[in-house]
Amino acid sequence: MSIHRTLKTGSGLGGTRNVLTRYERILQMESQGRFNEEEDNPVGLPKTRVLKIKKRAKKKKEKEETEES
Repeated sequence: MSIHRTLKTGSGLGGTRNVLTRYERILQMESQGRFNEEEDNPVGLPKTRVLKIKKRAKKKKEKEETEES
């Protein structure tokens, strides 16, 4: 069964996912210093937050107006 054309996304899985794989969670926790490979068990990891990055709107018009006056 195929996906309806209105439900398809332009970039596929290019967006932000809300579920990370175990490997991705371990990497994120290691970078935060919350996971040690020798001491901690990789099974039953806590949930980790996925930061969603929002695009900022460009403010060219406001900058041009301030430069002119």
